[in-house]
Amino acid sequence: MPTSTTTEKPSGTDASLSHGLKQRHLSMIALGGVIGAGLFVGSGAGIAAAGPSIVVAYALSGVLVMLVMRMLGEMSAAYPSSGSFSAHAERAIGPWAGFTAGWSFWVLLCTAVGLEGIGAAKIVSGWLPGTPEWAWVALFMVVFCGTNLAAVKNFGEFEFWFAALKVGAITLFLVLGVLAILGILPGTDSPGTSHLTDFLPNGGEGLVIGLLASVFAYGGLETVTIAAAESENPVQGVASAVRTAMWRIALFYIGSMAVIVTLVPWDSKEVVEKGPYVAALDELGIPGAGQLMNVVVLVALLSAMNANIYGASRIAYSLVERGQGPKGLGRVSGGVPRIAVLASSVFGFLCVLLSYWRPDDVFAWLLNMIGAVILAVWIFIAVSQLRLRRRLEREAPEKLAVRMWAFPWLTWVALAGMAAVFVLMAREPDTRVQLYSTGGMILVLAGAGYAWQRVRAGRQV
Repeated sequence: MPTSTTTEKPSGTDASLSHGLKQRHLSMIALGGVIGAGLFVGSGAGIAAAGPSIVVAYALSGVLVMLVMRMLGEMSAAYPSSGSFSAHAERAIGPWAGFTAGWSFWVLLCTAVGLEGIGAAKIVSGWLPGTPEWAWVALFMVVFCGTNLAAVKNFGEFEFWFAALKVGAITLFLVLGVLAILGILPGTDSPGTSHLTDFLPNGGEGLVIGLLASVFAYGGLETVTIAAAESENPVQGVASAVRTAMWRIALFYIGSMAVIVTLVPWDSKEVVEKGPYVAALDELGIPGAGQLMNVVVLVALLSAMNANIYGASRIAYSLVERGQGPKGLGRVSGGVPRIAVLASSVFGFLCVLLSYWRPDDVFAWLLNMIGAVILAVWIFIAVSQLRLRRRLEREAPEKLAVRMWAFPWLTWVALAGMAAVFVLMAREPDTRVQLYSTGGMILVLAGAGYAWQRVRAGRQV
């Protein structure tokens, strides 16, 4: 059995993390965390490739994500930790696994902060022509860095209202779409099934591209298990969030894809150029639909920036607390790991600068390097759950507040699904580069983590 240091006791820090997140914060983070910019923007390319079969693609990847969330929920309810899957991997597999999963995810989150800042700046500079995009990125970074430096409840309040707006917008979209499909929305005619006749327009290859696009659109669901460690009741919070994951994924992702491909021809140029949601609202003849959805997309991007700075800082804090990073990042004051917040924000802003300075080589290399990190993290989650579940049943069955369905069979099904996605990525030229680049980073981190594990073991002898 591997040794582990996942108890998260402060060592060399000023204090421990606060518990400022209320249940309403956690519930809305779980609800809004499902609705990301990837859904509003990235789904257009998937629809263009897969046509109406994008619904099947989102359903298949949605099942995989539900299984991953259930496994993660089981472990996080038993062992609440700001390190989430990283701490679980260390406990189940060994320190090298926690090191690898944690730092690779930290790089992913920090890079995503920069990407989201760029996306948000493009929208605002479009409204205010002549204003430099970098200035807007800098403003957003300062605002959300400051928010996360102040207190965890500030992060919770921002995410609560961001999530409320996103949930309200997509719910309204679904209601209008269903009314239009039924032919009872004033001023619109029902399209019936006329746009669904060519279900697989590009054959199996198009479905594969849509499937890969849908897998990566689900990123961000892990934040709720990180945030749970700072809530008033971590076990209850995680259990509630995970148990409602199924209907949230089905409603927001699969439901909205079904509405869009029913309302809009899959090969409409507007689906990619304007985004699928704007294209659908335009089809309904709703005035100002484009600007309305731009506001929602902006909120989704800002919400993701806020959540990713938070998540990156907590992952870094947890790694340091377990002796797997620079001690300075673990310093806590006012219940917040402020140095970790600053470091995560600086790395994010550096990614923005790289996108301007070296867009064709360094920045492109960085994007490829993080392309498949989420899949690697999911594999760590599944393997950790396989090992920890048996240990929990033997040593502390009372901690199993959330249980993985049909254990261990569905865990193995999930692992098989992840392996299948890797194979599909290797077949596609665009994703093959991401797969190999991410694999290289994972191997380097795993080697560094294993070396550090051996050094620590030598010191303890």
